[in-house]
Amino acid sequence: MPLLLKDIYTRLLERGHKMTPQRWAIISIFLINKGRHLSADDVYGMLKETYPNNGIATVYRTLELLEEIAVLRKMDFGDGRARYEIADEESHHHHHLVCTECGKIIEFEDDLLDSLEQAIERKTGFKIRDHVAKFYGVCGDCQKGR
Repeated sequence: MPLLLKDIYTRLLERGHKMTPQRWAIISIFLINKGRHLSADDVYGMLKETYPNNGIATVYRTLELLEEIAVLRKMDFGDGRARYEIADEESHHHHHLVCTECGKIIEFEDDLLDSLEQAIERKTGFKIRDHVAKFYGVCGDCQKGR
């Protein structure tokens, strides 16, 4: 199920936070760029277009808050930059293909690990709520350029 704006608003209020114009702008950036994996620098660059007086610290604080209330999911692709994506149920079962040459990140929607999850649960009694899989290699574009 997609994450709804009223859910985001409710999560903020439950934790004593307001929906400020800057928070709304940052949430909008992710909704408009759904499927992209944005770094704080990416978000800051886009935010400056509408809120030029806000600093990068505002972006970092907001990203941390949105991750804390499960609106965003923080991802590490091994390049030293944290990236974020919307954390809704629609994006739960997808994996990432990371090109080690150009850095492109491709989402792979087919969840081939369901049977592995079920086997682990049967054998251990451990209830898996989520998993992350990243595959590193060379994308088609970089292979063509060789």
